[in-house]
Amino acid sequence: MKNILSITDSLVPNPIPKSTIIRLENIFKIYGSGETEVKALNDVNLIVQEGEYCSIMGPSGSGKSTAMNIIGCLDRPTMGHYYLDNIDVAQMDDKSLANIRNKKLGFVFQQFHLLPQLTALENVMLPMVYANINAEERRDKAAEALTRVGLANRLNNKPTQLSGGQQQRVAIARAIVNRPVVLLADEPTGALDSRTTQEVLDIFSELNASGITVVMVTHEPDVARQTQRIVWFRDGEVIHSNLTPAELNHVAVS
Repeated sequence: MKNILSITDSLVPNPIPKSTIIRLENIFKIYGSGETEVKALNDVNLIVQEGEYCSIMGPSGSGKSTAMNIIGCLDRPTMGHYYLDNIDVAQMDDKSLANIRNKKLGFVFQQFHLLPQLTALENVMLPMVYANINAEERRDKAAEALTRVGLANRLNNKPTQLSGGQQQRVAIARAIVNRPVVLLADEPTGALDSRTTQEVLDIFSELNASGITVVMVTHEPDVARQTQRIVWFRDGEVIHSNLTPAELNHVAVS
């Protein structure tokens, strides 16, 4: 029996290790000085692995939005290192950060930020203009992204001709059209009703299942429970870095 087990074990492939996509090391974000100093982030350490679907939660003023701005290369830390896809981006200049954002990150916000004079297709094509992709390829990729979020029949509709849920789908298509390594969502369901919220969350789950890393800030426990891991912030610090959805109730009331 021992020999059989040994042979069987040897046939089981070793799991492929996931690479670290996001790594925050000893991150501080300080506003003011002296008596007016405020530590929005206080020695934050956080890792997100490739292919994860995690949410960031915490009360108002906990630092979750500040952390999201740094992860999204929209702000720089006062101190510490931030590695995005193994590149230390913490102290990059504005031009370099803009380039990183365009190539490696996709953003979805509570407000859809669609240009009202443009069609859904044209809105999704915009990020590719800055990536110097030719017009024909832009159109093809934008149509593919919109089809992926269930809007193949809405390519030529303008935002005013779309429901809130459809507008958010356009925003998601725009976020994924450049094939980012990380999709960042900041309260993406905050302006949606419960039915539309679930439709949007189903899209996030499908995108994650296809291999896209998703990080979401939310204040809604029901939304966070649909992610794989929950990071809890309080007073500028990570209090819990690996909560399961089942553990969230105990933290939310503590």
